[in-house]
Amino acid sequence: MRGLHDKRVLITGGASGVGAATAARFVQEGSRVAILDRDADGCERISRELPSLAGAFRADVSDPKQVQHALGNIILVLDGLDVVINNAGISIRHSFLDITPEEWTRVLAVNLTGVFYVAQGAAQYMMRHTGGVILNMASTNGMVGHPHYADYNASKAGVIELTRSMALELAPKVRVNAVAPGYVLTPMQRAEYSDTMLEAVNQKIPLRRHAQPEEIAGLFAFLASDDAAYLTGQVYLIDGGETAGGLASR
Repeated sequence: MRGLHDKRVLITGGASGVGAATAARFVQEGSRVAILDRDADGCERISRELPSLAGAFRADVSDPKQVQHALGNIILVLDGLDVVINNAGISIRHSFLDITPEEWTRVLAVNLTGVFYVAQGAAQYMMRHTGGVILNMASTNGMVGHPHYADYNASKAGVIELTRSMALELAPKVRVNAVAPGYVLTPMQRAEYSDTMLEAVNQKIPLRRHAQPEEIAGLFAFLASDDAAYLTGQVYLIDGGETAGGLASR
């Protein structure tokens, strides 16, 4: 992608899954990459797997003091900040009637409030300097109803509207977009499926398969690049056609 070489990139939730694949893609593009994750073991693992990383920093994105401290250190290590990818997130499968106040608060705190904390801190820096790009991880769950994930769905719908509002306020200096994947076959996701379950889900998707984490990473790379210089305030679905036909594709 044009313009990614030597870009200073922060990826939250970067120790595993889509975040780790995205870190690898930006390293491949010649960017200077730091990740932020609350998983200490994951940070150590990704540092071994990607020795070219500028650093792996531990923080819980739902804690504003931890975010502020980590952002300060990351900006020092990278000598600035050009791209932020808000990928950190959690989900808990349960019925709407069984969600506890603690579960609701925790999911919203990480998936929505955490995006706000990181994005605001990054944007404050970018607006004082040469601008940049902020990309937020949404989901098709934030655009259509989905049972058993009411708190997760609400958080991702919030991310979508936060993205649009940020794009209006931060333009023209900072571009802001969201990526909304459907089903993604991360190692953790695969471990939850039997072969029969996996095939049943695949049959609901027009392309008959889950996305690979590397495919989500490729979209992040494009949206951060100079090739996407006129793109802001949008939500980009990457779902194999899952939402294209409503009930017909479920």
